[in-house]
Parts: sequence; structure tokens; C-alpha cells
Amino acid sequence: MSAHDQLQLFESQLQQWGQGAISIATLSQTARSQGLLLAALPPQFETVLHQLLDRLESAALFTEESCSFSQKDLADHLHGWVAKARQRLS
Repeated sequence: MSAHDQLQLFESQLQQWGQGAISIATLSQTARSQGLLLAALPPQFETVLHQLLDRLESAALFTEESCSFSQKDLADHLHGWVAKARQRLS
């Protein structure tokens, strides 16, 4: 599997999570295991991705009102991360 394939898998699972088809845990596990993708990108991409995933996992532990992290905002940031990663890989 190439870095492009791993990015496509993560993007697909991000969409599935947005539709409620998979859990945050599944999405996070997939994202964190994309070694080829993360190695093909500058180191700050991995740092940002892990920070976003940490926040998303934390947000899942609370109701939307009691958590300082909005799952919708984090999903938007993850989609932005995917777009920037795609640009870097091009």
C-alpha cells in the first residue's frame, strides 16, 4: 500500500465516521497506523494529526456541551489536513 493509498483509506474512513458508520476509535486507529503516509509527509503533519485525533478522542468522552472540542470543528480540521497532505504528496 502506498502513501497515496493510505491517505485515501484515511479519507474514506473520515467520511464513514462523519456518516456514523464507524467509531472514533476505529478512525483514530487507522489514522495512527498509516506509517508510509506519515513518513512521506513533513514531521509537523504527524504532530498535527495526532493532536487532532487526541482532541477528537477526548471529545468523544463528553457530550458536545461539556467538552471544549467540537467534533464538527475537528472533523473540518481533519478534512483540511487530508487536503494539505494530498497537496504535499502531489
